[in-house]
Amino acid sequence: MVLEFALQTHSPAVLEHQLKRHFTDLLNFDSTEEMEGSVVYESVRTEVERILNAVVQENFAPKIFEKAETVRALAWNIERGNRFEGIACALKNHEDLKNKDLLLLTELDYGMARSANRFVAQDLARELKLNYAFAPCYIALQKGSGIESDVAGENTKSLHGLAMFSKYPIKNAHAVPLPNGKDKMFGKEKRLGHLRALVADIQHAAGDFRAVTLHLDAHSSRRHRRLQMKIVLDHLETLPDLPTVIGGDWNTTTYNAQTANHAIAGYFRRVLMGVKNMVKNHYPFPDRYFERGLFRELEKRGFDYKNLNETGAGTLHYDMENSAYNTNLGDWVPQWCFPFIFWAARRVGGRVSARLDWFAGRGIKAKGKPQTVGNLVDADNLPLSDHDAITLDFALN
Repeated sequence: MVLEFALQTHSPAVLEHQLKRHFTDLLNFDSTEEMEGSVVYESVRTEVERILNAVVQENFAPKIFEKAETVRALAWNIERGNRFEGIACALKNHEDLKNKDLLLLTELDYGMARSANRFVAQDLARELKLNYAFAPCYIALQKGSGIESDVAGENTKSLHGLAMFSKYPIKNAHAVPLPNGKDKMFGKEKRLGHLRALVADIQHAAGDFRAVTLHLDAHSSRRHRRLQMKIVLDHLETLPDLPTVIGGDWNTTTYNAQTANHAIAGYFRRVLMGVKNMVKNHYPFPDRYFERGLFRELEKRGFDYKNLNETGAGTLHYDMENSAYNTNLGDWVPQWCFPFIFWAARRVGGRVSARLDWFAGRGIKAKGKPQTVGNLVDADNLPLSDHDAITLDFALN
C-alpha cells in the first residue's frame, strides 16, 4: 500500500458569525412563527440562513492506493462530543471501532461550552486523519438542556450538527432539510434551525457509493419520523443511481414525544400492554409494531435493514439510577411522572433498552455480522455517549 498525503484544508469560514449579540432578544420569543415575523429576526435572517444551509468539508486523509472489496462502516450518536478524548481514543484503538472506512456520526457541536467549545467534527477528523463533511442543524441560543445548562463557560459559535468521515474522497456533499417535529423555540432549550440529512458520494476502492448520515427528530410523533424518512428517500431518488447506505440515530423510541402529554399518555398505554412485554418485544424491535410505518417505507423503496443490523440489540439504555438521565428527562416530563417511571423500571431490573440507531442500504450486502458496540467508557470510567455505536461491513452489489 502506498500513501500519498494530500492535506488540502479548506477553512470553515462560512460558519463564522456575529449572531450572539442578538441571542438575548431572540430568547424573548416563544414560537418560531412569532420570532420570524419580528424585526430582530429580519435583521439576522440572511446570516442565519447562510450558516444553516452550509456544509463544511475538509480533507485530512492520505490518499490510499489499494484494492478493497469491503466497506467498513460505523454509525454513532456521540452525544455532542462531550467526551472527546475518550471518543477519539475509542475510534482509534477499540477493537470493534477502529480502522473504519466510513463514520456516520450524529450530535456534534461547534463552539458549545458543554463540549469545551471544540469544533468536534474538525478536531476528530484531524485526530483520525480522515476527510469529513459537517452540516449544522441548529444555532443554539442557550447552553443546552438538563445538566448542560449548568456547565461552566459560555458558548462561542453555538452550533450543533451532524457529520460523516471517510478514508476516501467525499464528493457532492449536501444537506437535506427535515421539518421539525415540534417548535424549537417553545420550551426550555431554544434553537434556530432544524435537523438535516447529510448526503455525499464516497469514492471507495471497492467502488463509488452514496452515504447518508441521518438523525430523525426525538421530539416528534412516529408519523413525523416516517415523514422525515420519506423526504430523504424522495431526495435520493432524484440523484444518479448508486449503492446507498443510510446510518444514524433514527429515534425509534416507539413514542409520540411531540409534547409531554403525548409521551405520558403513550407511557401509560405501554404499561397496560405490559412492562415486560414492551421491554422484550417492542423497545428493541420498534419495526414490529409502533414504528413499522417508517421501516415499511424503507422496504417499499428497495432498502434492506433487517440484514444490516444486530436484531433486537438496544442502543440506548435508560437506567433509573442515572441521575443525569433523570435530570434531562425532567426538563420536559413532570416530576409526578417519575414514581411511575421508576415503578415500571424496577419490574425489569431498573434498566430498559431501546433500539434507536440503524443502518439501511440499497445495492449493498452485509459481510459478516453487524454489531452493536456498548460499554464504551473513558479513562475515568464515564460513558462516552448515551448511545451505543453500531457497525456494518458491506460489499457493493
